Amino acid sequence: MRKITADYIFTATGEPLKNGVVTVDKNGKILAVDAREKHDAGDLEKHRGIITPGFVNTHCHLELSHMKGKVETGTGLIPFITKVVTMRNRPQEEIDAAILAGDREMREGGIVAVGDISNKLDTKKVKEESDIRYYSFVEMFDFLQDSQAQHYFDAYMEVYADHADGNGNRKSTVPHAPYSVSKKLFELINEVNDENATVSIHNQETPPENLLFESKTGQFLDFYNGFDIPLDKFSASGKSSIYYALERMNPKNRTLFVHNTLTTAADIQAAQAWGDRVFWATCANANLYIENRLPNYQAFIDNDAKMTIGTDSLTSNWTLSVLDEMKTISRYQSYLDLPTLLQWATLNGAEALGMEKEIGSIEVGKTPGLNLLNVDKNWNLTAETTVQKLV
Repeated sequence: MRKITADYIFTATGEPLKNGVVTVDKNGKILAVDAREKHDAGDLEKHRGIITPGFVNTHCHLELSHMKGKVETGTGLIPFITKVVTMRNRPQEEIDAAILAGDREMREGGIVAVGDISNKLDTKKVKEESDIRYYSFVEMFDFLQDSQAQHYFDAYMEVYADHADGNGNRKSTVPHAPYSVSKKLFELINEVNDENATVSIHNQETPPENLLFESKTGQFLDFYNGFDIPLDKFSASGKSSIYYALERMNPKNRTLFVHNTLTTAADIQAAQAWGDRVFWATCANANLYIENRLPNYQAFIDNDAKMTIGTDSLTSNWTLSVLDEMKTISRYQSYLDLPTLLQWATLNGAEALGMEKEIGSIEVGKTPGLNLLNVDKNWNLTAETTVQKLV
């Protein structure tokens, strides 16, 4: 049994507890959360800084870890996707080593759960052996070709069938993005998932995405033409891309919209009227890496949106660190205070993955992991802020 104390404890369920003590057993299960004066000083493991629950990374592509540094920054999403599609195949030993290193980086960075996009089975072994809880989103796309939906679905279901499940890990089938999934494939995906599933989808990451749905114009026409994929049966709706997804996804699922760099207040309101378990993942470093833009976070706050934090992949990021994501958001959007960012990085993320009964907050009976952050006296993240994994 360990009794761990610091200047403050951020529980994620109430006001930060000054000079609090967290008592955990040998497995990291929380036995008590109380005040220092209830303990003998000699029994305490003392630290300077803030103790937080373990971090939750709600959006990652671990299987792309081998592509770190292979794609240029600032190209925009469509050239980025083209590079990923054409360059992702490498020797298996190189892919395996990068996946193992990525998992280790996240564990050392205080991440206890990950929502991970999987197109293949490359990450299966690491997920089965890791201390991290993985929610594998087996991602499907058919390039808006209804006639090919069953073919692609059957192929991805082989990945789904063999992917890590149980022992803390979970899985679901998910659509890649509005611009890459046909109506028929959405239907097939919906048939697999029960109502307790989390379904992730990339959303409104680049201006051409909305242009495609609003007017059937823009760079996505050239993208599809470059791969000899016809769009003659696709018709614009006159509305932004998120509405295409809302009309085809299951509102009873937990739904995680990812990136959202162009999502408006009206889009947020429409999604939250559509379903009562809607979450939003922001991947700030990836947004800057690819498109050099960030979401309008104020619009999400104004509409009481449940925000979470993701890292995306090492193809589009420099690290797989939730702390680095919080630092970036704080640097560019300083009105967002640390308690808000920590809420996004912990309990909100756990709820998005349906894991809030085990992780996400410092409460008796949970095993959330414990991180220690060193911040300045005003609770600001600085360039020197680090995360130390205590439990």
